[in-house]
Amino acid sequence: MSRLRPRSDAGQATVEVALTLPVVVVVLLAVVQVALVARDDLVVLHAAREGARAAALAPGGSDPTGAAEVAARHGAGHLAPTRLRVEVAVGARLVTVTVHYRAPTDVPAVGALVGDVDLEASVTMQREP
Repeated sequence: MSRLRPRSDAGQATVEVALTLPVVVVVLLAVVQVALVARDDLVVLHAAREGARAAALAPGGSDPTGAAEVAARHGAGHLAPTRLRVEVAVGARLVTVTVHYRAPTDVPAVGALVGDVDLEASVTMQREP
């Protein structure tokens, strides 16, 4: 009389992990890429705020445009200066600073799928007398 052996499921978990691990890794890399772009977006907003503040506080006889550009570039911190563009619009009472930045997406396996992201922030402040 032959005995029937129970079926072994020992390799099933290994196969499931092997199939799902690449998907999990790509999702985690996508989360990292989104976090890096979000960080750059906050830095762009900070740079625009710093530029608008410098232009708003510039003395009446000085050039608020130059002060805004220097402050915005300084406020941009780690961002690549070649990818950063600062626009300043000075009116009689208001100053608007707009910062444009092309954020690189260079996280492996995800960055090539997404492409670089254009970020923009604009801040308007009232000029001090």
